Amino acid sequence: MLVDRIEGKWIDSFAAVFGLCKVAPGEQVAILSETQSRPLNVHLAELALLRIGARPFHVVVPTPPQHAIVPIRSTGASEALTGQSAAVAALKASGMVVDLTVEGLLHARELPEILGNGARLLMISNEHPDALERLVPDPDLTPKVKAGIKMARAATTLRVTSNAGTDLTVSMAGASTVGVWGYCDRPGAVAHWPGGIVVSFPARDTVNGTLVLDAGDINLTFKRYLTSPVALRIEQDYVTAIDGSGADAELTRRYFEAFGDREAFATSHVGWGMNPAARYEALTLYDRRDTNGTELRAYAGNFLYSTGANEFAQRYTQGHFDLPVRGCTLTLDDTVIIRDGILVGDLA
Repeated sequence: MLVDRIEGKWIDSFAAVFGLCKVAPGEQVAILSETQSRPLNVHLAELALLRIGARPFHVVVPTPPQHAIVPIRSTGASEALTGQSAAVAALKASGMVVDLTVEGLLHARELPEILGNGARLLMISNEHPDALERLVPDPDLTPKVKAGIKMARAATTLRVTSNAGTDLTVSMAGASTVGVWGYCDRPGAVAHWPGGIVVSFPARDTVNGTLVLDAGDINLTFKRYLTSPVALRIEQDYVTAIDGSGADAELTRRYFEAFGDREAFATSHVGWGMNPAARYEALTLYDRRDTNGTELRAYAGNFLYSTGANEFAQRYTQGHFDLPVRGCTLTLDDTVIIRDGILVGDLA
């Protein structure tokens, strides 16, 4: 069990990331948290910002009530700022926002307004700093992520296959592709730490095929390695069938159905991990309260399929799955970028 106390090495880690974000002495930096945020990370952010001479201030809001019938986990769509216009105004006025909300603002409705005046935002995933320390961004990864973004934006089709039975096709026409390397160093930029991932938000009616989650693959919403295969049939973006026996298939079906919302079955985003420092096995080494699992989204060579909200397709829902899949081959048009779970070519 990890101990929640201030460690000098963790202040060093936070200060290093803020340095990559080009936080300047005297810069006003907002630290956004909620009442259920991890206090240790809030304190570390403040101390690190003070160490480099910034002028941090805190925006703290109450954690909002739960509206769904089931627990919500790892959506990246925090509702902590819903109705909090004064808090949003304070965030807009800062040069940088350090996002320490539980779910994060990555897909929050308020994000465009916060960035509107040129603020940049660093979402620090709700991890124990023991994990963040291992995953301080490496600038050498940045050009590779940028190369992946460029390749995805230029492609017309993404195809994903695997020996387990996956055969999924995504039309990239109209998709919005972004990449995260772990720090934000320009006005209006958004990043999350840990980073090292490329994701595309497909346009409507562009995702079709079968995705097989094999034993050993991960359901990050459940923070669980699968013990038996689960096959998702996807038609025109929506999961239309869930095949498999055992607890994994049953849990998946029940969680999808709990929301009573067709949009919970829809594709949110697709992409792949590129971070060689991120570890597939890390999920088994932390207590559940100590991890948010962002590392597993970023481990090099995984195919990441996610369901739920996709603001670029004008779909909003509280339901969300993040499903990193091993052993896949990803092809952008005629170019293989991942072969059997291993990055190849310029992205390796």
